[in-house]
Amino acid sequence: KKITAYHEAGHAILFHVLPKMESVHTISIIPTGMGAAGYTMPLPKADEMFNSKEKMREHIVVSLGGRAAEEFMFHSITTGASNDIEQATKLARAMVTRYGMSEQFGMVALETVTNQYLGGDTSLACSPETARAIDEEVIKTVKEQYGKAMEILKEHAGKLNELSAYLLEKETITGEEFMEILNR
Repeated sequence: KKITAYHEAGHAILFHVLPKMESVHTISIIPTGMGAAGYTMPLPKADEMFNSKEKMREHIVVSLGGRAAEEFMFHSITTGASNDIEQATKLARAMVTRYGMSEQFGMVALETVTNQYLGGDTSLACSPETARAIDEEVIKTVKEQYGKAMEILKEHAGKLNELSAYLLEKETITGEEFMEILNR
């Protein structure tokens, strides 16, 4: 439970600190029954049709915040971040291959989505050399954003500890309770 508390607190703090992210609605360390040991639920600020490159990078930072908190506080990592890592990697890859948000490749579609409404399988439309370069850029992007998550959480270590302790006591808290802890 303690690892889950720090994991979710890591996500929540990053949601709060990063300027383009949504505010936190609920944080819980009660298992969902669908494989997650807890969750941090944001509350969208507005109904948006498009995401900017900056906002997508911040989403990657937030996704990796749970793992960063685990590593920072326990000097160890768990399998609890597997879905977060998958989501961060998927977003970084889409930025490079589908959204034209890569400095190296620019506005070139390197991947196509097939069966968009039936799972959204993707297939690369490039050479093996380009595929290798895509992998390198995706790895670089994810590593950079993980570094940002770690840096921000280190700056907010006191609040990370305070929020985790409160979560261990209450198990589920509201966005208002979260803000009270941050504003103390």
